[in-house]
Amino acid sequence: MLRGFLKQDLPLWLVLAIIGTLAFSGFLFWKLGWFGYNSALNLPFQKEAEINFDYGPQPALARADVFNQVKSQLIDERSDFIEADLSTMKLTVYEGGRATLQVEILTKGREGSWWETPAGIYKIESKEKNHFSSFGQVYQPWSMAFQGNFFIHGWPYYPGGKPVSSTYSGGCIRLSTEDAEKVFNLVKTGMPVLVFEEDFSPDDFQYKVEAPTISAANYLVADLRNNYVLFEKSSNEVVPIASITKLVTALTAAEYINLDKTITITDQMIVPTSKPRLKIGQKISAYQLLYPLLDESSNEAATAFANTSDRERFVKLMNAKASALGMDNTKFVDAAGSGGENISTAQDLFNLAKYLYNNRSFVLKISTGRPGDNAYGPPPFQDLSNFNLFADNPSFVGGKIGKSEAAEEAMLAVFEIDIRGVKRPIAIIVLGSEGKVEDDISKILNWTKQNYGSYGNL
Repeated sequence: MLRGFLKQDLPLWLVLAIIGTLAFSGFLFWKLGWFGYNSALNLPFQKEAEINFDYGPQPALARADVFNQVKSQLIDERSDFIEADLSTMKLTVYEGGRATLQVEILTKGREGSWWETPAGIYKIESKEKNHFSSFGQVYQPWSMAFQGNFFIHGWPYYPGGKPVSSTYSGGCIRLSTEDAEKVFNLVKTGMPVLVFEEDFSPDDFQYKVEAPTISAANYLVADLRNNYVLFEKSSNEVVPIASITKLVTALTAAEYINLDKTITITDQMIVPTSKPRLKIGQKISAYQLLYPLLDESSNEAATAFANTSDRERFVKLMNAKASALGMDNTKFVDAAGSGGENISTAQDLFNLAKYLYNNRSFVLKISTGRPGDNAYGPPPFQDLSNFNLFADNPSFVGGKIGKSEAAEEAMLAVFEIDIRGVKRPIAIIVLGSEGKVEDDISKILNWTKQNYGSYGNL
């Protein structure tokens, strides 16, 4: 067709202009993916940075004002996107910026479990009319994957045809099968998915600011509910964080590895660690492996997770997770935190603490080392130690200590503290403490009690 067109008696300049236009259009088609949604969304809370739709969870999105700004921007740009509001349990499909379909969300991941549905900005990664889940050994009709092991789908059923019970959930956004088919037929691969939950929204709790003297080089003390900073010092300075790294190792394992998966220990997983536990040929579930990872800071457990698929890929997923949480100054080079190049800031670690507290509280719970009921039975080792400080403090929600020559002593800790009669989640992040991280955090706890009206021992 083009050849016949070019045979006409046209000026040379016009022929060259037509060819140039077609070539440029082809480049745009390839670069933007046309309907592939590879373009970036400028979030209103950022100055210059862009966040791609395949970026992952965005804690800032969980603030209601920012979420509404992002949603409004998509509407103004007449974009096609999905909004899943986990507070109202409604899923809405927008076409050209207009809501064209709204359906009920029947179930989501149970709060506090490792399969809790995560808030964030995602995209539809793939579509299958009837996906078989290796996690639950069930069929998921009209499945649309949007983040790791999380899907939007219809009512699942077992291979024999029996529907799963209403209490069963693997963390996916479950619709009725009829509604899932409607959504499936409207969405395209790459379409943005906004997952929002009201629990992240800041409240209006106010503090009076007074600051104690802390010996550590870097620290940040802030409320996880309203982001209020009680006090800080050099909280944006990039420093080594040692085994605090393992909190992100646990997150990456939880979101990219089936925690029911049985891991066979190989010789490559046996590495130097403070308390050797694993043996070559031993079989242990991924979930149980979280206990030595978080309580005894096991380098063996971290290496086992990293080697389950591919070590380099696992570390890339850790860095992607950090980026997805807004940890812009964080970098990981290994899963154990043994390398001095595992770096972050107190501000970045606050973003991590916020995500853990709201979306992955089971990680914090394991890190306390306290026995408790869970669906997976007791810890794999009955004599398991807990290297994390403050495990005997009932207000300690969880966290992780880190020690190395490069990082000195460091800790991320979350406490639920009674302040003026209201229980508040306080993140205390202390980095670069010269062998005094326990003293520093104890001083912060006592100061909080004295200055904000808590009663009784913390």
